[in-house]
Amino acid sequence: MAEYVVEFGKDGLPVEPDGRLDAPAFHRNHQAIRAVLHRYLAGKSGDVVEAGSGTGQHVVDFATHFPGIVWWPSDLNEAHLKSIDAWRAHAGLSNIRPPLRIDLSDPAWCPPMHDGSGPGPLLAVFCANVIHIAPWRVAEGLFAGAARYLRPDGRLFLYGPFKRDGKHTALSNAVFDTSLRDRDAEWGVRDIADLERLAESVGLGLVETAEMPANNLILVFERAEAVSRD
Repeated sequence: MAEYVVEFGKDGLPVEPDGRLDAPAFHRNHQAIRAVLHRYLAGKSGDVVEAGSGTGQHVVDFATHFPGIVWWPSDLNEAHLKSIDAWRAHAGLSNIRPPLRIDLSDPAWCPPMHDGSGPGPLLAVFCANVIHIAPWRVAEGLFAGAARYLRPDGRLFLYGPFKRDGKHTALSNAVFDTSLRDRDAEWGVRDIADLERLAESVGLGLVETAEMPANNLILVFERAEAVSRD
């Protein structure tokens, strides 16, 4: 069953006194997500941005299991930013940086990405459950920023529900898509083919489509020149 997207902290679940929020989906999907990332990131070093970190639980899990990587969480929602910082403090890990306030509809993302105060060229960008609850310009900004900031061997990991060739992969995803579009006509489950075209327009190419629990996928994108060498 596709997971319904809510603003964390307004979903009726308890909030810790320090502001930490809990996403039930994290407990169901973090191991499967991490297994895919492990194939690409194990043993590597560098900076990774999580675009749209939500509660901040994923970035703590990633930082725990990939200690050689410096993790830069981000979000736009103030309650989410507070939760991310609270989870960071609670974890006490030295390889998680303070959360960036990134507006993905802006291809430049945020000033720290280009004024020297943020990460260097990125080993990866990870983004989960964002582009279907946002206007298409957010997907455009995500890909444009990834193309700008990824280093030559960098990758973009995109997690969530997707359509294939214009068709939903499960009835539950179709129902989810309808509910999203009823809430906002600019939202909706995106088609992989549309994302491939968007990626190609900024010099990225799709290299893997990994099956995930609950009718989700992880799409892995690399720079087009890296794809062409394979």
